[in-house]
Amino acid sequence: MSNRFYELVLGTSMTYTCAVYPTLESTLEEAQFEKYDLVARKLDLQPGQRLLDVGCGWGGMVRHAAKHYGVKALGVTLSREQAAWAQQKIKEEGLDHLAEVRFQDYRDVTEDGFDAVSSIGMTEHIGVKQYDDYFGFLQSRLKGGGRLLNHCITRPNNKITTTGAFIDRYVFPDGELTGVGRITMAAQDAGLEVRHVENLREHYALTLKGWTDNLVANWDEALEEVTVGRAKVWGIYMAGSRLAFERNEIELHHVLAVKTDEHGQAGWPLRPTWLS
Repeated sequence: MSNRFYELVLGTSMTYTCAVYPTLESTLEEAQFEKYDLVARKLDLQPGQRLLDVGCGWGGMVRHAAKHYGVKALGVTLSREQAAWAQQKIKEEGLDHLAEVRFQDYRDVTEDGFDAVSSIGMTEHIGVKQYDDYFGFLQSRLKGGGRLLNHCITRPNNKITTTGAFIDRYVFPDGELTGVGRITMAAQDAGLEVRHVENLREHYALTLKGWTDNLVANWDEALEEVTVGRAKVWGIYMAGSRLAFERNEIELHHVLAVKTDEHGQAGWPLRPTWLS
């Protein structure tokens, strides 16, 4: 589907992951800004640091980190169209000196020594059997004291399941979900120290409401980009997913971890700083 279709559904942030709503009255765009900012605060991003964002989509986290935190950010995506859109947006916003998005498999990133790694809406697509390799690779990209924030859809138990026959067939082929327990275990087994876990499932229900409202409001223009069948599939998928989040059939977890240095030091504050 075209980038334009996603613009109509996702809004100007072009962010296809769960937002974080400061209040029930917050707009979708305000909530997506808060999501990126929460990730940045949890990672304790500082000017001059380096961030790797795997599965970066249209580069929202990369641009946010560069623009608001002065971070040198690299994003990678398997979508050529996303990478092209993101690079153009980076140029338009004058962030070329700090931000880059590549059309690249995350496993082909050769740079290491990053201060932080963000994985936002990526883990659902790699398969549970690949978790050990996945977290092992991300751990290897971090320097001592570097932080990892993993943001992904989870199940309320630790069984391994597909995303469901409908979504698997029409939306996310080969997607796989499990509980946050398996994710934290894989992160720990990769040598990361898990420091904080947060469930944001109600926020994803609100995010999906925002997306379905956008689809309804832009229905006629959406049909210039996709068939009516495809548009209806998206409407059904988003409405059904919203109900699933509301009913605790699926969840959304942040897992925040650190790669301790050679002395086992995490460089961690006594209490979380991102809540203030």
